[in-house]
Amino acid sequence: MSASTVSRVLSNPAVVAKATREAVMQAVAETGYRMNHAARNLRKQRTGCVVALVPNLGNPFFAKILDGMGRELAAAGYDLLVADTLEDSGRHTRLDRFLDPSRADGIILLDGLAPFGDLAGRADLPPVVTACEWIEGADLPRVMLDNREGGRLAVAHLRALGHDHIGVIGGPPGNVLHKARRQGAHEAAGGARITEFPGDFTMQSGQQAALAWQALAPADRPTGIFAFSDEMACTFMSGLQRAGHHVPRDLSIVGFDDIELVSHLSPALTTIRQPKREIGRKAARIILDRIAGREIPPVTLLAPRLMLRETTAPPP
Repeated sequence: MSASTVSRVLSNPAVVAKATREAVMQAVAETGYRMNHAARNLRKQRTGCVVALVPNLGNPFFAKILDGMGRELAAAGYDLLVADTLEDSGRHTRLDRFLDPSRADGIILLDGLAPFGDLAGRADLPPVVTACEWIEGADLPRVMLDNREGGRLAVAHLRALGHDHIGVIGGPPGNVLHKARRQGAHEAAGGARITEFPGDFTMQSGQQAALAWQALAPADRPTGIFAFSDEMACTFMSGLQRAGHHVPRDLSIVGFDDIELVSHLSPALTTIRQPKREIGRKAARIILDRIAGREIPPVTLLAPRLMLRETTAPPP
């Protein structure tokens, strides 16, 4: 049996007759043969790796996305490498050390503020797909939640409960997620008054928003709060609870993301769910299609879902 026949069975079994496949697999089992993936990738001028670039590896939101991504890539014979786009100083790291075909066959970029624009014209870049966040003006495929619809769902829920003064805790002003969620929130507000609190998706900004809410005169405090991330919603709620306020009797809170923690809080957080593993799986499939040279859609849009729990009620 020739080496080329064995190679075809192991790499593309569908093109080999059934009897030949069975004979090869029996020989493989008896000899303990294992394919040399490094040599195979070298012949194909591939690394066998895909790199995911994440803006904050400490954020639990990304865990399920990376899990879905890794499982999909592993099934196709690829390894997933993960790197943080932010340095300890909070500044973005240089991306050119990742965007090198000798390091990775493809890049999945999850940071909409990453400095990709300076590199976008280079002809030697590996395929790039953006997931969750995207870069405005960049001609890159996107896998994303309908964030505008998520913002609309959150505020529409508060309005349906009777809240006519809504507070929103946003993200960084230039961030694409902040812009889309804010647009949806304002569209659903109708004639309701909106008070905006600055945020950056982190726990610290949720704490600051809680202090800012308490600093307002009671008549000026929003009775319904929409936080653009669960982390901000959690620390906003805990800050108010420590100060003696009751959720949802005194005010209602809606988060965004549906990270695993929030269903175990007391009270459990009403939030907007992102299908995180599905985002990861779809991003992996699209980067594999790009590596293979197949056509892909410019935008893959996933639907959000309102998860009703215990932190929302009619206003006091």
